[in-house]
Amino acid sequence: MNVDKLAKLQAQVRIGGKGTPRRKVKKVIKASNSGDDRKLSAALTKLGVQPIGGVDEVNMFRDDGKVIHFASPKVQSAANANTFAIHGRASERELAELVPNILNQLDPSALANLRKLAEAYQAQHGNAAAAEGQEDEDIPDLVENFDSVQVEDKESA
Repeated sequence: MNVDKLAKLQAQVRIGGKGTPRRKVKKVIKASNSGDDRKLSAALTKLGVQPIGGVDEVNMFRDDGKVIHFASPKVQSAANANTFAIHGRASERELAELVPNILNQLDPSALANLRKLAEAYQAQHGNAAAAEGQEDEDIPDLVENFDSVQVEDKESA
């Protein structure tokens, strides 16, 4: 190709004006879960779920000793299909974090896991207490009663 022909072709290029093609706009598609939510709600309405009120928390106990905890969930149930739907923000926690509040919710197998957890906790703190006992050997025991010395000082003054 010759330089003169190339310059002529470049001069013919128009940006804008009559007869130029429109630029196509690329639409950005946002990925959302709204389609999944609609499908889920449609499936639940087919089952005939009813809302259950007054549920403060839901705890699901896993085999590995962790608990899936829902604080203030929205719970729906379909008794004829033996189905429960739980909506809300879930957090995965250790069983030890929730122990005092969930003792009445535990079944016998979970109580066995709780015993194992307690034994592991005692063994861990037992080792720490033994190490702490060695540190206490350096500190001398208190021989005098300082309260009686203060009383004597006040009486003499």
